[in-house]
Amino acid sequence: MVGVLLGLLAALCYGSSDFTAGIGGRRSDPGAVTVIAQPMGLIAAAVALAIFPARAPAAGALWWGALSGVGSGVGTVALYRGLAVAQMSVVAPLSAVLSAMLPALTGVLLGNRLAPLAWAGIATAFPAIVLVSIPAAGGYGSRRAGVATGIIAGAGFALLFIALDRAGTSAGAWPLLPGQAVAAMVVIALTWISPASQRPDPKAWPRAWPPGAAAGLTGGVANLLYLAATGAGQLAVVAVVTALYPAVTVLLARIGLHERWSRLQIIGLAASVAAVAAISAS
Repeated sequence: MVGVLLGLLAALCYGSSDFTAGIGGRRSDPGAVTVIAQPMGLIAAAVALAIFPARAPAAGALWWGALSGVGSGVGTVALYRGLAVAQMSVVAPLSAVLSAMLPALTGVLLGNRLAPLAWAGIATAFPAIVLVSIPAAGGYGSRRAGVATGIIAGAGFALLFIALDRAGTSAGAWPLLPGQAVAAMVVIALTWISPASQRPDPKAWPRAWPPGAAAGLTGGVANLLYLAATGAGQLAVVAVVTALYPAVTVLLARIGLHERWSRLQIIGLAASVAAVAAISAS
């Protein structure tokens, strides 16, 4: 139950981070927001380590942490790139489902044993993630590019979830430091080698700082909560619950931007509640 609760809190923070980054990207430049956000995650990890000190980490924990940063950086760049140039209705659901399915499968292969009700909740969560991730109108852009970037983004975030689980909690927040550092380097490097037309607009940097910093710090807190969740629960459960974060983004868009929900999103939100209830009760 503790693992599910922490996973839900992580989903709340991930969803809030995406919402903040999305708003910032609309008002400035999504690339600039992303570049700013990643180093802020490193600051959040450093603060977490200061607040929750732990014994000196083993090398394995740090390596797993660094690997999580590769997944985070690649996943973030692929997702934002996909949402910009491809069909959102392809990119968002595909990336969200893969970020849940691959860790869940890994958890089962590693020996996770779940009650029948938990399996029912996980089975309900997958379509819920798809439905809440489908925008009300998302026909713009290339479908092929949407599939490619969606797969890369989903695989990246899945690697983030799996690697943090393997890093473990014995070293406290230490694995987050190399993870956030690597993620920042990956994002900056991929931005640097992008074509000039895809790089952040220099005029957008001043307006990108506040939302970028807020998104990065919130995402850093989300990583800490997820890391703690993996120590309290099984990967197959925690990853799926955390991957429901698109529902949080949709809710915030409804509250803050008065965006309308499609019927599919309403069904997805209801299914998300049912999935969490089933997993929590198991």
